[in-house]
Amino acid sequence: MPSDMDMPKEAESNDKFIVKYRQQYYDLSRFMHKHPGGINTLKGLNSGDMTARFLKAPPHSDAAMYLMREYKIDPEDSGKPKSSQRETLHPDKDETLRQRPTEDTEDKNNNQVDESMEHLVDWSKAMLPQIANITDCYDEWVHKPVDRPLRLFEPWYLEMCTKTPWWLVPLFWIPVIVKCALEEFTSAWQDSNQLAVFTGYLLFGVLLWSFLEYTLHRWVFHVKLSSKTGSWLCTFHFMIHGLHHKVPFDPMRLVFPPLPGAVLAAIIYTPLSFVLSHPRVVLSGALAGYLCYDMMHYYLHYGNPSLGAFVHMKRYHHHHHFSHQTLGYGISSPLWDVVFKTRIHLRKLRYQLRWS
Repeated sequence: MPSDMDMPKEAESNDKFIVKYRQQYYDLSRFMHKHPGGINTLKGLNSGDMTARFLKAPPHSDAAMYLMREYKIDPEDSGKPKSSQRETLHPDKDETLRQRPTEDTEDKNNNQVDESMEHLVDWSKAMLPQIANITDCYDEWVHKPVDRPLRLFEPWYLEMCTKTPWWLVPLFWIPVIVKCALEEFTSAWQDSNQLAVFTGYLLFGVLLWSFLEYTLHRWVFHVKLSSKTGSWLCTFHFMIHGLHHKVPFDPMRLVFPPLPGAVLAAIIYTPLSFVLSHPRVVLSGALAGYLCYDMMHYYLHYGNPSLGAFVHMKRYHHHHHFSHQTLGYGISSPLWDVVFKTRIHLRKLRYQLRWS
């Protein structure tokens, strides 16, 4: 087997990360820091054939294989480099990178890239009006992730309202949380018994949010859909959560916009104000829990955790996206996944994952 291999011309650029898989070429440069398995698992694969290593790894999910299509490049369009410019595999690289996989090895990985469904929609146009046209296969389509820009609405002023930078969430909610808490705690600061009661209400609010997080995620955001589901429900589902599974790497749609969040908070607060003696303390606790959840959700997608607990949470959430979409509904805590038996059990790793 020769130690060199033809690679597309893009591989010559330092900012490209070109790999070969089953006679196809992929540019992973914009995916490396998003890779659920970490950037270090791709080490040594640039300008190499990753087929053998890929097939020996734990099987990738159908969603992951579908996403892989996004990074495919056409060597015919880019042109093959001349023989004097060909990339040469380093002699001390793993021999598996230079071996063509056998049929037996291929059969062990039951994950072929399935047929694309993206021809069903026009990605150059607003997506929300198009959902009504694909209701018969919407549930399958929405769980096949892509990495490309998404436009929800055609009018710019509506589209602008669907995008939220992460920093806007704490900027909006921290003053609200502080105001709600201070108004109640100020009067109880000198009374230790009252302070203990208020602290209990605050912690109850945090626990209440964790339960709401789970129930909303499981029974609203992941409501069961079928080919007979009405177009209005599919459209609503895509707007509130489906888009996040379709384009999971969109940084402007990872946190909940403050204005609809305020409406939801008011809806939850209203019944609490009739049944609890200190509803604003509970509200401040619930909002604090929500704020931690939203910031954590963004961090799990774009952060580079080094602490073991956060690494586990990042892997846990990625498994929800790409492998177990009917499990792992807890994001800020697995508590209710344990209670309702929807917990994802992750295999232990022999090395630390990194994303930068």
